[in-house]
This record gives sequence, structure tokens and C-alpha cells, in this order.
Amino acid sequence: MNLLKKWQKIWQEDRLLQGVVRNTGYLFSSNTITMVLSMVQSVLAARLLGVAALGVLGTITVFASTVNRLFSFRMGDLVVKYFGGYLEEHDLQRAGSLIKVSLFVEMVSSLVAFFVLLFLAPIAAAIFAKDPSMTVWFRIYGVFILGSLIDETSVAVLQVTDRFRSQAVLNLVQSVMTAMIIGLAFLMNAGLPLVLFAYLTGKIVLGFGGVFLAFRSLRRVLGAGWWRQPMAKLPPWQELARFAVSTNLSTTINLVVRDSEQLWVAYFLSPLAAGYYKIALAVVNMVVMPITPFISTTYPKISGSVAVKNWKQLRNLLRRVTTISGVWTALSSVGLIVLGRWFIQFMYGAEYLPAHPILLVLLIGYGLANTCFWNRPLLLAFGKPMVPFYAMAVFGLIKVALAFIVVPAWGAMGEAVLLSGYFVFSVGWIILAGMRELRRGEQAQLAVEA
Repeated sequence: MNLLKKWQKIWQEDRLLQGVVRNTGYLFSSNTITMVLSMVQSVLAARLLGVAALGVLGTITVFASTVNRLFSFRMGDLVVKYFGGYLEEHDLQRAGSLIKVSLFVEMVSSLVAFFVLLFLAPIAAAIFAKDPSMTVWFRIYGVFILGSLIDETSVAVLQVTDRFRSQAVLNLVQSVMTAMIIGLAFLMNAGLPLVLFAYLTGKIVLGFGGVFLAFRSLRRVLGAGWWRQPMAKLPPWQELARFAVSTNLSTTINLVVRDSEQLWVAYFLSPLAAGYYKIALAVVNMVVMPITPFISTTYPKISGSVAVKNWKQLRNLLRRVTTISGVWTALSSVGLIVLGRWFIQFMYGAEYLPAHPILLVLLIGYGLANTCFWNRPLLLAFGKPMVPFYAMAVFGLIKVALAFIVVPAWGAMGEAVLLSGYFVFSVGWIILAGMRELRRGEQAQLAVEA
């Protein structure tokens, strides 16, 4: 009871936490429904296609996303940091100029990514799908890059302007549309093309919808015709370029080391093994998805606290959101440990049971990353984007090197062990570095006050 009263008092007094939880609530409500729909999509696709074809589906979607993000400069991070700061200072002209630069850079990088995908599609079909005839489907799905031409900038604008409710509704709409098309494919006993079309439709709806909402929000905060305003003086191009390139490098490391797991499994093993791995990741996503909204809602608050040097507020925020994410991660992980095997058999069928041990190993790494989801945003707020990059680069290089030895010998389980180990060491390093920056800030403030 005392603990309950303590948290009730904290909630009543902490306006920052209330704002984070309120905005997270919009996305969480949407993500909860989206998670259910994603699970339904996953189950229907798995039962319709079978393990091997499901593995091919995973390689197509992951490859396209990987190429797209490979050329991304994570303009969303730059927009949150600089655009948000200009709005706080009521410098609307510089805010508009920053957005125009971000839109141009992202548009060019997305077009480059699309044409690179068209060129690499035959190679990807042969290496990952083990079937050159799949080239056309790699290219067709790649059209989503054009639908997400300025997606990162748009999403960041919605975050900075507190348009989380609109973002949640859009996420829900695209999930419903995707689920409906996959449900139709299941009823028609259709094959891979219609399932792939379902995912493509969802991506395009999300991309165009985000642009519409973002431009409406920009009109509200910057005024009509903001894009016609002359360019204002921005921070030195070297500073913006360094920030963008560093976040791009971090994204590249994540793509190679963390987000292309199915491609690695398909490369070393087979689409069948990739199918098992895809199911394990889908189930782990049940643990990750409810916490994911905290990343986008917490980062602007962390950045704001660092900007005004309110270290007590920042430390309280980190402590409290970590408690929330940690409790959820622990409870859901225990549930999957106890019931995971039964859940996979009931939902997907007995043929997918080899995914269960993979799932248990993945929970270790994802559990830590999920609990301390704020690790990288904290260092970005301190203007230290290269620290996460170095951590991910060092342990990522070790992971990739070991993969050539471990995965052929241990199979998909070996890839899961390497990924969890990567999370434990890289996230742990980033957390320590972030807390060190926080202590330095606190000590500097004490020195000034003394």
C-alpha cells in the first residue's frame, strides 16, 4: 500500500512523466491493437505460406527495409534535436529552414536507395531467397521506399509538435488495412504475392499519411506558406553534417548487426531456418512493441531536460520510465518462458516449434534493450552521437566475425546467442557512458553553485 501511495504521489507531482505517459498512451493504445493485428497477420501468413515461403517473405521485406535505412541519415533525430529547440526559442524561420533542409536530404537519399534496390534485387534473390525468379518481388516490394520518401522527417515533426494521437490513429489504420488484405489472402488460399501486396499497402498508407499529418502540423506551428520563407541562418553545415552522418553510421551498424537477422540466417543456412527465426522475432515483438512508443515520446523530454540542465528532472524521468519498462519486460518474458512453446504450437502450428529455443535466447538481449530503451537517446541529447556508434561498431564487428564460425555450426540458435550477446555488451556500454555524462553535468552544476 505504501508503494502504491508513493507512486500515486509521484504521478501527481511529476508533470513531465505525465506528459510522457499521456503521449505514450496514445501510441500504446494504437500499438496494442496493432500488436494483436500483427500477430493475426503473422499467424495467417505462417499457416498460409509454410515455413520456407514465410522465410522468403521475411527476406524480401527485410532486404528492402535494410537498403532503405542503409542510405538514411536518420533525419528524424536531427529534426527532434534542432527543430524542437528552435520551436522552444520561438525562432520559426530557422525551424522552417531546418525542415526544408531535412526534407531535401531525405528525399534524395530515399531515391538513391530505391535505385540501388532495383540494381541489387537479382543478387538478393539468388543469395537470400535461393531463387533468382524472386527478383521481381524484391523490386515490387521496394516501391514502398517511394511511398516513404520523407517518412523520417514527417514522423519527427509529429513527435516534436505532440501529434502523437494522430500518429497513433494512422498506425492503427495501416494495421487494419494490412490485416484485412492478409485475411482475404488466407480465405482465398492465395500465395506469396497477395501477402506481399498487403505489407506493401500498409507501408505506403503509413508513408503518405504521415506526410499529410506532418504538413498540416507544420502549417499550424509555422504558419501558411512556411516553405516559401527565405532560408535562415542554421548551425554550421559541418555540425549538421556530422550529426547526420554519425546517426547514419549508427543506423548502418544496426542494420548489419541487429535488424538484418533474417538475412544472415538465410545467407548462412536456408529460407526454412529464416522462417523459424522470423517466428521467434515475431513473438519477441510482443515484449518489445508496448515499450517502443516510449522511445519517441521520451527522447524530446530527455533532450529538453539536458538543454535546460535540469539534472534532477532527467534522473527522475529515467528512473521512472525504466521501472515501467522493466516491470512489463519481466512479466511478459516470464509468460513467454512458461507458455511460449504452447503459444507457438497453438498459434502457428507444430511445424514452427523449433522457433521456441531461439525465442528464449533472444529474450535475454531484447529484455535488457527493452528495459533501458533510453540508452541511445540520452547520449544524443548530450550531443554524443558517436559514443553509441563506437559501442555498436566494436561489438557488432565481433558479432559478425563470430557469425561465420558460430552460425554454420550451431544454426539459427547460434545467431540468437550472438544477437543477445551483442545487446548485453553494447547497450551496457552505452548506458554507462550516458550515466557518466549525466554525472558530469551534475558535478558541473554543483561547482557553479558552490
